This record gives sequence, C-alpha cells and structure tokens, in this order.
Amino acid sequence: MRSFGGPPCADAGAQAITTTPSSPVTRRADPRTWICPRVLLGEPGSTVGRLMQLMAPPGSSRIQGFSTAVPQPSEAGLWQYKEATRTSAPDTAMAISDVGLPGEVPWKKMSAEELENQYRPSQWVVRLGAEEALRTYSQIGIEALPFFLFFHGGYWQSGSKDESAFMVDPLTAQGVAVVIVAYDIAPKGTLDQMVDQVTRSVAFVQTRYPSNGGIYLCGHSAGAHLAAMMLLANWTKHGVTPNLKGFFLVSGVFDLEPIMYTSQNIALQLTLEDAQRNSPQLKVAQAQPVDPTCRVLVVVGQFDSPEFHRQSWEFYQTLCQGEWKASFEQLHDVDHFEIVENLTQKDNVLTQIILKTIFQ
Repeated sequence: MRSFGGPPCADAGAQAITTTPSSPVTRRADPRTWICPRVLLGEPGSTVGRLMQLMAPPGSSRIQGFSTAVPQPSEAGLWQYKEATRTSAPDTAMAISDVGLPGEVPWKKMSAEELENQYRPSQWVVRLGAEEALRTYSQIGIEALPFFLFFHGGYWQSGSKDESAFMVDPLTAQGVAVVIVAYDIAPKGTLDQMVDQVTRSVAFVQTRYPSNGGIYLCGHSAGAHLAAMMLLANWTKHGVTPNLKGFFLVSGVFDLEPIMYTSQNIALQLTLEDAQRNSPQLKVAQAQPVDPTCRVLVVVGQFDSPEFHRQSWEFYQTLCQGEWKASFEQLHDVDHFEIVENLTQKDNVLTQIILKTIFQ
C-alpha cells in the first residue's frame, strides 16, 4: 500500500447494518400497500437472528421493504476463483504525477475504443477465473453502535445488496453495525432517483437510530460515486442531519462526463446536464462539511485503469481544496474487483483501515 498527498485532509469511522433503498415510506398504486424499510442488524459473535420491522402507516394492509443481511461464510469460503500469477505491470497504473495536470483532460484525447477500455474494469484484471458468492444470512437486533453503510457498484445498472455483503463478518465481529443499501438500478431507475434513494436511506438510518455511534459511508465503483454525492446532500430537505463521521470511496467515478461516451451510457441515458448535475468532482470544493471532523478516504487499486486512478486522485485534490479532511490510498496488488472482495478478510489492508478509522 502506498499513501500519497502528504498529511490526510480527512479520516472516517464506521458501523454496520444492511438496508434497501427508496424512501422511508413509499406509497404504491394500491393505497393500502406500503413499502416500509426494515433493517436487519448484525451483532458481533452472534448467529441468532430477528427481523425488526417498522410499524405500517394507519390503514395499510401489509409491509414490504428494507432488509439487512449478515452473511456467514460456507466452509468453501465466500469467494472462489482460480489463482493467477501476477506480474508487476507498471504500464497499467498511471503514475500519480501524470494525472491532474492543469489544463489537461486526458480522456478527451482518447479514441472511442480507448475510452471504452478505460471504463471497463474487467479489462484491467490480472487474474483468471470467475467469482462465486456462497453465503447464508442471519439477522439480529442492535441499537447504538457505529453504522457502516455500503453502496454496491455495477455502473449503476447491475449488482444488488444481496451479493454485496463482503465486509459484514469482519466488521460485525468488531462491534460495527453494517447496512447494505439497495437502489433502483438502470434502466428502471435514473441516476437522480438513485441519488435520492441513497440519501433517503442514510436519513432513515439516522432517524431510526438517533443514538448511533457515528455513520460511515462506503461505496465501490458506482457506489463510491453515490457515497460521494452524500457530501453534497441537502439534509434539511429530509428533516434530519445524519451523524456522518467518515467516507470510504473505493475505486470510484466522480466526474461522469466521460461515461457519456462509453457503452455504459446505453442504459443510463445521461445527458451532459445529467452528468454535470451528478458529478461531485465539479461541486465538492464549494460544499461545506456538516461535521469538520468527518474524514473522507479516497482509495484506488494498483491495477485499476489509468482513468480510475486519475478520477480518484483528482477528486482527492479537489477535496483538499475545500474544507474536507481527505486522504488518499493506492492499495498494492489488487484490481478493481479484488479491492472490495478482499473486505471478507479481517486482516485485509482496507478492512483494517476502516476499523482503525471507526475506532480511533
């Protein structure tokens, strides 16, 4: 692992629980049917589970909604894939000194083919084989712990909370409540709707657990973008100010304009206005932290593409131009997917960074 950028501008902390998206209470076509969030909470050292379901509004006939899952690994392990021989590949990771130069926008000089390649993480993997998640779930109730909310990746059009609970065991074992947040992916959901759903999920956790020991947001890839958008959220609109103590932004995309010119935009259908409105890179320097002590860690993997390196480094620099306590990490010998999959391991570098931030 290598650290860049001198003294950190920010740190982060975390707690653990799992939730799904939408608004805290959303009316469906049938006025008697409500979607009401319910949260399954993980407690260290326990395999007993219970579901805590919120009271439905008067007159409602049934409740559906949020779920929080605490996976237990099978004997075969959570992840299985063929081992690959790694070789040092200095040409796959852009040197930090080569990105973020004034007046330069590297992606605009790329051919359509090269830009597509830059934003296709699977092209930068240095291993063989496929991943397979094998897990069971248990749920139990908890109350006033630090909360770690995770937003999955998948270019805003794939993935789910059910396959994204990588970090549950190592974090809950240390007394963190883990929440895996779901949101309506494209083409069903627009990017604006996803941001709104994630915002409502954070507000819901704060409202439901006002005595929490701090809320820590973590996102991977597209999820890192959604987490970063929470730096810009208007919490007054939601009637609550979350006790945000830290952000972990892992291999994220923070300027969405390049995505418009890749195949990822077929489902997203982003216009330039959409991309600019939802690009934290363009706005975060002017935003004011709700809590000046809230830490923001920007993380990228060694084998992420140069564009992912550029996006992470430039977002870190922008954070430092504002009033954010930001820090930057490049994690050694991991690609775009392993950087988050390895959170299943309690001794993993990123797992330890998260725990240290939460309990410092």
